[in-house]
Amino acid sequence: MNWNDCIERTNTHSVKWSFADEEIIPMCIADMDFQVSTAIADALKAKAQHGIYGYTTFSERYYESIIGWWKKRHEMTIEREWISFSPGIIPGMNILLSLLTEPGDQVMIQEPVYYPFYSSIENHGCQVVTNSLCYQDGKYKIDYADFEQKASDPRTKVFILCSPHNPVGRVWTKEELQELGNICLKHGVWILSDEMHGDLVYEGYKHIPLFEVDSKFKEISVICAAPSKTFNIAGLQTSILLIPNKDLRNRYQHKLTQFGLMRPNVFGVEGTIAAYEEGGPWLEDLLMYLEENRKLVKNYLHENLPEILPVLPEATHLIWLDCSKLGMNGEELFHFFLKEAKVKFDEGYKFGLSGENFVRMNIACPRERLYTALTRMNEAILKHRLEVNR
Repeated sequence: MNWNDCIERTNTHSVKWSFADEEIIPMCIADMDFQVSTAIADALKAKAQHGIYGYTTFSERYYESIIGWWKKRHEMTIEREWISFSPGIIPGMNILLSLLTEPGDQVMIQEPVYYPFYSSIENHGCQVVTNSLCYQDGKYKIDYADFEQKASDPRTKVFILCSPHNPVGRVWTKEELQELGNICLKHGVWILSDEMHGDLVYEGYKHIPLFEVDSKFKEISVICAAPSKTFNIAGLQTSILLIPNKDLRNRYQHKLTQFGLMRPNVFGVEGTIAAYEEGGPWLEDLLMYLEENRKLVKNYLHENLPEILPVLPEATHLIWLDCSKLGMNGEELFHFFLKEAKVKFDEGYKFGLSGENFVRMNIACPRERLYTALTRMNEAILKHRLEVNR
């Protein structure tokens, strides 16, 4: 596969590329500007050519593909009955929150964090409680004292863990996860572990699924995962919830049926099987390409734009950019890049108060496009410097 191909995505119903101004380069929204693996494309073509797209269910091969992937990739043994379907992680989390909380309860998150968590919590009349990550010397750490204080509040029922973390890119260590899990276990707090980016980990780091940290966590936790971020098939809407707790699993599946969400997209099952059975080599090539893109951003900003400090990710195809030296607030920062550089990022302030001076950059695109976006940023900031120094 040629990762450098700049494939046209306008007029394809792409959310990421739906701009009236065709000059804008979207470096936002966590999908990739790369074609899927040949194995996935062939599986979808075969299903399309079959010509019948009726109600679809799950085969043994579907379950085996998931179990096999997690065993090979993460050295984790999954029981078949743990696997539950969801059309997406956020819909699945919303159902789980409806089962685990009552209006007025508290749900804890570690901000800056994936912004749909906020609305998911508030949807159920719950209060968002933030255990803000500590940003120091270009890296984020956990404030355990604050975490335990908030977990010990009897109103705190659920903790949503982002592992690896979006947007700061941390791959939490076993020791970090153990500490978080122990505190939740001690205070009776459920953990919803969003592990969507667990396959997109750079060399030198290792994603550890929460269940592998300590077997005791299985009864108080749900792992939320999917092939969507890994293999760029979010549009197939096939996410996976791993729920070892039998009572919660039964309640979840009952609620899923109540909402009529128990059946998958006809192409989603085929895409999932192909991804997990044959997508490994494609993923390895992708990670090498992303590593080079990550280096390009780091080196370019260091040499040309000292005002912007990248928080180098240990995982994900996203880079959290510290733009505080530009002296703009969140809205100004977003509109500056959009209007002056014609580059669209995800607004940092949407991820929490501590993201006010940041933007999130998606580097899963051809290198030519990434370089063009960087040079546009450079030109806009050079102009900004001149105006400030007048």
